[in-house]
Amino acid sequence: MSVSPLLTRLEKALRCLPGVGPRSASRMALHLLERDRERGLHLAEMLSQALEHIEHCEICSNLTETQPCPICQDVSRDPSLLCVVSSPGDILTIEQSGLFKGRYHCLSGLLSPLEGLGPKEIGLSELVQRIHNEKPVECLIALASTVEGEATTHQIVASISGPTRVTRLAQGVPVGGELDHIDVSTLSQALTSRTEIKF
Repeated sequence: MSVSPLLTRLEKALRCLPGVGPRSASRMALHLLERDRERGLHLAEMLSQALEHIEHCEICSNLTETQPCPICQDVSRDPSLLCVVSSPGDILTIEQSGLFKGRYHCLSGLLSPLEGLGPKEIGLSELVQRIHNEKPVECLIALASTVEGEATTHQIVASISGPTRVTRLAQGVPVGGELDHIDVSTLSQALTSRTEIKF
């Protein structure tokens, strides 16, 4: 069967999205071309603008159009409380709870030797330097309860020296769970009941 080479390339491009396989990509491409070209063009324009204008915040590494990001610019936020997350999506999830009023630091993932992600690749030294410079009273580690998350937490705790109190999310976050899959009420309970990490 003869298929448009451009359609094939579009389907392959859509497969770069997480959870999108060949059949889903094909359905998306055909839907945009057959039934929704106007929204397809709008999607392409928004994607182009986002890729051109959104970058990482120079302070916390969150995604932003301004430097620094709106959260880092917000003088009402508590500078003595720093929350460490593994991705910008985790910041969005925590912000939806409305309970955290401190600042954030976003790593570039979690330690995973099999994927070639060591302390340098995830930006651990930048976090340690920021804690050294800003000296927050509390550093809340809000990482996934996975093997990689635990390894990253242990490395952070081992790298921090000084009076900073290190805490982590407590009850409510299931072992093996990812933050972006947790409902707001469960996350609210976890934020309220955070505990100090001791190894």
